[in-house]
Amino acid sequence: MPALIEQYFPNLSEIQKSRFDSLEPFYREWNEKINLISRKDMEQFMLHHVLHSLTLGRFMNFAPGTEILDLGTGGGFPGIPLAILWPEVRFHLIDGTGKKIKVVEAAVQHLRLENVTASHIRVEDLSSQYDYVVARAVTSLADLLRLSRKTIRTRHINARPNGLIAYKGYPLKEEHKTIKSVPHELFMIHEFFNEEYFRGKCIVYIPVY
Repeated sequence: MPALIEQYFPNLSEIQKSRFDSLEPFYREWNEKINLISRKDMEQFMLHHVLHSLTLGRFMNFAPGTEILDLGTGGGFPGIPLAILWPEVRFHLIDGTGKKIKVVEAAVQHLRLENVTASHIRVEDLSSQYDYVVARAVTSLADLLRLSRKTIRTRHINARPNGLIAYKGYPLKEEHKTIKSVPHELFMIHEFFNEEYFRGKCIVYIPVY
């Protein structure tokens, strides 16, 4: 179990620990076949990809049975780490690039994640709905809101209303207008995670009624 993850999530089960343990060797092997992650990022894989994905667990929690769409998942982030953290939550990971979804499908099989499905599909072509949409390094907040609205259902089963959750750089700069125009919560990651990497990173939650 990587000490970096255990430092912030000390109450994981043995199965969860084992899954987090196997992430880096799995992605290193695949990265040699398909260049998913830059060499610099691969050297800091657990920090830049796994822990960054997991930071959401400090700010939000989800009821069992919650359904979450990971829009533009790439190689499986943040969806794969979040699915390990919340085994009773269902995740649908989608991406428009087929080779990336191939890696995600291999990860799901390798980790034996029964709460994850993956699809090579664009969000515009989805007909299903979810409680939340998460997105990491995909597109602007305005575009994310436009793309995700129709996929977010109106029935709520969590304390926070259904909505969009976006991992973003901070300050938001050109996205300031979008933020000002909608109700939202802004979570500053570095306030709870000590690593210098998280300075200038935030999570934006926008309820979609």
